[in-house]
Amino acid sequence: MNLQNYIEMIKYKLNSSLIIDSFQIIDERILFNRGYFRARLILKNEDFLEIAESFTVIDNRLVTLSYRYQWMTGNKQQFKKRWDNVEHFPDLSNFPHHVHVGNESVVNPSKSRNILQILTLIENEIQNK
Repeated sequence: MNLQNYIEMIKYKLNSSLIIDSFQIIDERILFNRGYFRARLILKNEDFLEIAESFTVIDNRLVTLSYRYQWMTGNKQQFKKRWDNVEHFPDLSNFPHHVHVGNESVVNPSKSRNILQILTLIENEIQNK
C-alpha cells in the first residue's frame, strides 16, 4: 500500500457507497511520507458528515496519525457522533481514541479507525435502523 493508493481507495468508497448522496473534497495532499484527506459528505438520509485524516505508511501498512470524523443532522444543528484522537481525555481507556455521542460532553472510549472503516461503520448504523 502507498499513500496515493489509499487516497484512491477513499475516493472509490465515496463514489460507490450506497449511503452517500454527494461529497466535496476539501483537501487532499501527500507530502513526503505523509498524506492528508478531508471531505464533506451529504448522506442519503440528509445527514452531514465531515471526515479528516492524516496518515502514513509504515512497513507497507497504513497508519492513521490523526483523525476527526463528525456526523451531524443535515441542518448541522444536532450532533450525532464525533470520533477523534485529540489528547484531551487522558482518563479514558484506549486514550487518546474517543467518540463524542449526542453532544460534546458525552465522551466514550473508542478505537483508531481510518476513513474507510468509519464509512463502513456509519453505513452499518444507517442501514440497520
